[in-house]
Amino acid sequence: MSHGGNIYQFALHLGCLPEQVLDFSANINPVQAVDLTCLQGVKLTPYADPDYGMLKQAINQRYSVPAGVGIELFNGASAAIFALLRSLQPKDLVLYVPLYGEYAHIAGELGCNVHNIDRLNRLMTDIPEHSTVIFVNPSTPDGQLYDMQDLLARWQAADCTIIIDESFLDFCTNDSVAQHIMHYDKLYVIKSLSKFYGCAGIRIGFVLAATAAINELQRLEPAWKLSSLDMAYMQQALANTAFIEQTLQQTTHLRGLLHQVLQDSGLFDKIYPGQTNFLLARLANGNGYNMQTLLESSRILIRVCDNFEGLDKSHVRFAVKDEQAIAQLARSLKEIRL
Repeated sequence: MSHGGNIYQFALHLGCLPEQVLDFSANINPVQAVDLTCLQGVKLTPYADPDYGMLKQAINQRYSVPAGVGIELFNGASAAIFALLRSLQPKDLVLYVPLYGEYAHIAGELGCNVHNIDRLNRLMTDIPEHSTVIFVNPSTPDGQLYDMQDLLARWQAADCTIIIDESFLDFCTNDSVAQHIMHYDKLYVIKSLSKFYGCAGIRIGFVLAATAAINELQRLEPAWKLSSLDMAYMQQALANTAFIEQTLQQTTHLRGLLHQVLQDSGLFDKIYPGQTNFLLARLANGNGYNMQTLLESSRILIRVCDNFEGLDKSHVRFAVKDEQAIAQLARSLKEIRL
C-alpha cells in the first residue's frame, strides 16, 4: 500500500472491527482540529462553489500565500500529483528516493525517462538539464527535513522544473519554499491537509505555483472536484489556529516517547532521526513481515517499507500515535523475539 497498510483487510483477517486496530502504518495526526458537528449546517441542495473561494481564502490566511502565486485544489494530494504530472508531461523525471510510489507509478504511465537519485547517500549527484525534479520535504518514510537553499540553486542552474512535495511540512516550524515561486516560475509546491489535520477521509490537497502555471494546470481540470462537506470541514479546521501550536508540541512529545519505546525494545539497530509524525527504524534481525505477524495478537498494524526504492523488508515505519497506543506498542514489542 502507498499510504500505510490496509486497515480494513487487516481487520477482516483478524476478525475484528477496523476501529479495534492500532494503526501505526498510516501517518495521520491522531487528533482532529474540529468535530464533525461543524457540518450540520451545510446545505447540500445548491452546487458547491466551483472556484472554492472561501476555502482558498482560508488557505491564504493559513499559509500566507505570496502575491503572484495561485492555488489549485484537488481531491487529495495524490490527485494533485497525478494531475500535475499529466499537465507537465515531463520527458526526464528525477526522483529523489526513497519516496512514496505515486510518482514512479504515474511516471511509468506517462512514459517518462526516470532518473532515481539516492538522497540518503548521494544527494548532490548531477542531474539532466531541463529535467523535472521531484523532492519530498520532509521526506518519507524517514522524516528527514532538508535545507532546500543549495538544492534549489542547483536545480535552477540546470533550468529544471521543480516539484516540492511538502505534505508533512506542517509538522515542522520551517518555512515553505513557496516564497521562491516569485523568483522562479517553474517551481510547484504540493501540500496535503489531511495528514496534519487528522482527517484522511476529507480529501483535500493543493498545488501552489505561479499564477500563469496554475491557469495552465486548470485547463484540464473538471469543476466541482470537492464537495460542500469537504470544504466546510476544512475551512473550520484551518480557522483553528490554536490547533497548529498544540499539534507541534504534541507531535514532538509523542515522537520522543515513540523513539524511546523503539530504542528500549532492543529490536532495531537504527532509528532514523525523523522530524515529522512518524519514525523509520531498521530491524537488527529478521524482517518487518515477521514482526507484523507477531504483532497481530495485539491488533497492531505497522508499515513495512520494502517497496520504497533503496529500502528493504528490515525497514519499518511507525506513525506517531497517542500515549495509550504507544504504551500498548511498548508492551507488545517486549514480547517479540525475531
